[in-house]
Amino acid sequence: MEQVNGDTLAAARKVIAVHINYPSRAAQRGRTPAQPSYFLKPSSSLALGGSPVERPAGCELLGYEGEIALVIGKAARRVSIEDAWNHVAAVTASNDLGVYDLRYADKGSNLRSKGGDGFTPVGPALIPADAVDPAKLRIRTWHNGDLVQDDTTGDLLFPFARLVADLSQLLTLEEGDIILTGTPAGASVAKPGDVLEVEVDTADGAFSTGRLVTTVEEGTTAFADFGARPKVDDLQREEAYGSREAAGLAAVAPVLTPELKAKLESVATATLSSQLRKRGLNNVSIDGLQATRPDRRVVGLARTLRYVPNREDLFKTHGGGFNAQKKAIDSVNEGEILVMEARGEKGTGTVGDILALRAQVRGAAAIITDGGVRDYSAVADLEMPTYFANPHPAVLGRRHIPWDTDITIACGGATVQPGDIIVADSDGILVIPPAIAEELVADCIQQEKEETFIFEMVKQGNSVDGLYPMNAEWQARYQEWEAGNHND
Repeated sequence: MEQVNGDTLAAARKVIAVHINYPSRAAQRGRTPAQPSYFLKPSSSLALGGSPVERPAGCELLGYEGEIALVIGKAARRVSIEDAWNHVAAVTASNDLGVYDLRYADKGSNLRSKGGDGFTPVGPALIPADAVDPAKLRIRTWHNGDLVQDDTTGDLLFPFARLVADLSQLLTLEEGDIILTGTPAGASVAKPGDVLEVEVDTADGAFSTGRLVTTVEEGTTAFADFGARPKVDDLQREEAYGSREAAGLAAVAPVLTPELKAKLESVATATLSSQLRKRGLNNVSIDGLQATRPDRRVVGLARTLRYVPNREDLFKTHGGGFNAQKKAIDSVNEGEILVMEARGEKGTGTVGDILALRAQVRGAAAIITDGGVRDYSAVADLEMPTYFANPHPAVLGRRHIPWDTDITIACGGATVQPGDIIVADSDGILVIPPAIAEELVADCIQQEKEETFIFEMVKQGNSVDGLYPMNAEWQARYQEWEAGNHND
């Protein structure tokens, strides 16, 4: 097979990279795009296998991503998906390197974070595109000899032919151009002295690129005083390594621990409401909604979505594609509750059966909207409860534009912030500030113990005068009753 050489690199007028394409990577990132998105890497970032790559001085997080690279063989402009693969000359291995320390600097373009010299090694061999099935390739990456990425192209979000056709709709792909097709889960961080290897082969072993080897070196030239300087935080470390654990970071203590959740599930919403009022919180009830599962009691953390009134020109830019509504549904996590601000607008649906099912599949505890629900019967048949104002057959766009997610919103007369604790059942829906939840539920448990005692005393024929609420005499009798029950 032909080897990647200097002529190969010189022929590449542009290098185009895909953000997310492997389901394993999408799951790791917690988002699944509806359409492919891209960024450019300068051709000066290309390097041959065996070349070292420099981690720039002052940078901490040199990320590596093993990828399959497509080499365009003949110009493609507005080609169909069916014809697109005919415009690919070869596939090879690549490593989409970049420093997370400069990720903040270019607002998504990745120019400084991924455009450095040597940040796109490719090779060593070219596999002829017409000799392989693009859906039957394997990509593997080794970090210091350990296999860290191992995936196939069998279930890509966007098959290679679609990428070529999609890009060609807007720009001409020229002979020699290179497309990096995304990385699977397992990408991480390399340090000076580390050795990275990437290989692409076919499932039957008939073709292989051989291993693309890159050694990491420490840069010695400091950044100048002007321009963006390297900076990192724990969020970037988590993203670079793939998890907080891999980055050596302490696990974030959950706001809603299993123990706290169990306690909140054990007390009545009426009791919670009473204790919230004692703390001066009188406007924490989401009102006016009904439930598809009134028999269920739900406790979870809020995720939020805001709709704004429909304006036709803005709906064209924000209403279609992978809009804020779909992003919210597709990023809700196990046990979370998606709360929607629909301004109490009852004249259209804000969620239907397909998106509600997607939320259920992702493990959402509930959906809450102060607007309408479409496909009511199907939504009501789901195990996941949905709280809503009314059924309505109209589509979202009749009255709403999905605008933004994970911000402070208003729903049913209450303000809801991402991370608030939601408790919902047939009696109502309450919003609990997480900072007071432990203290609140402890007082609720105590209040319900006292109310159990009061109920028993009334049942025995005692007057409520002085008993409800308890005066000092009844308080003393309650202490004796509680001590006796505790001893039992």
